[in-house]
Amino acid sequence: MREPANGTGTDGVPAGKDADDITISFSLGLADFLATHDISIGFTSYQTGRLYLVGRGSDGKLAVHEALYPQAMGVTANTQRIYLGSLTQVIRLENVLAPAQLVNGTHDKAFVPRNMQTTGNVDIHELGIRQDGQIIFVNTLHNCLSIPSVTHSFKPIWKPDFISEMVTEDRCHLNGLAMVDGQPKYVSAVSRSDKKDGWRDDRQSGGIIIDVETNKILADGLSMPHSPRFHVGRIWLLNSGTGELGWLHPTDHAFTPVASFPGFLRGLDFHNDHAFVTLSKPRNGRFEGLALDKKLQQQGQDAWCGIQIWSLATGELAQWLRFDGAITELFDICILPGVANPITLGPQSTEIRDFITIEQPDW
Repeated sequence: MREPANGTGTDGVPAGKDADDITISFSLGLADFLATHDISIGFTSYQTGRLYLVGRGSDGKLAVHEALYPQAMGVTANTQRIYLGSLTQVIRLENVLAPAQLVNGTHDKAFVPRNMQTTGNVDIHELGIRQDGQIIFVNTLHNCLSIPSVTHSFKPIWKPDFISEMVTEDRCHLNGLAMVDGQPKYVSAVSRSDKKDGWRDDRQSGGIIIDVETNKILADGLSMPHSPRFHVGRIWLLNSGTGELGWLHPTDHAFTPVASFPGFLRGLDFHNDHAFVTLSKPRNGRFEGLALDKKLQQQGQDAWCGIQIWSLATGELAQWLRFDGAITELFDICILPGVANPITLGPQSTEIRDFITIEQPDW
């Protein structure tokens, strides 16, 4: 477990550099922003196989903590619990600290993996938690929404009407999930293909948003859409192939962009009137050749890997955190409300062997 990387940070000035030659820089006001809103941020990178937690220390400086989780992808959280999708498992992490307890005199939450349910490599993308507490995950390799099974790898609970059979083939690249009132409501897919890898031919404009309850395709013509979310009465999403955040018009469901970002977008969360978005650098093959490439070239911008926080009230970039060096891709992001400086223990870490906590006995 690495010690948090602390730094005051100034615009464009590296705040820390780790052994893997990864440089972190961040906006001057990021730590104060987190303190003002009383939140921390969690995000993942399947490229590095890490869950990252960003908070602020008692000294007011930004604190970045990371732990190894193989192919860390979908993540969702609240104050006391984090759910994470990894290469072969859905992982439940619990905060083991009581109120006012601290680890090393500084960390107010310690998220420890307490349940790891094995699914096999089904290409878990985003996660949702149903009202009854049931975990739902986007099973991209099987083109469906699934729940963990006690006896099997998973149990399918929904698939698009155009998918003709349950096979181990990524046909439409189902990737995003929006929960509404504790139920799965909207999903995103790169195409409506019903053949193996058919979605790869539809990256430019084959993307769709589907209403899970009605099986109706609400929006089409999108470019590699990701991360649908329902926020303040609107269906939001990332049109990743164009690098845009936007929402669907309530009547004709036309995509209405509200912000443009210098990177391939996956991962979206909201806190009050701010949108938190993760950016990746376009990768050879799958993410190249999209409208985003041309846009960045015309604007003379380099692609980003990092987080940007967008103010919906002002329509401007509020804060940011950027990675340079060995890391080029992030995946999902979540907000930890009421959390100042969290840490997590990776399942293969040395520290987890001796990190023993005991629940209060009944007597």
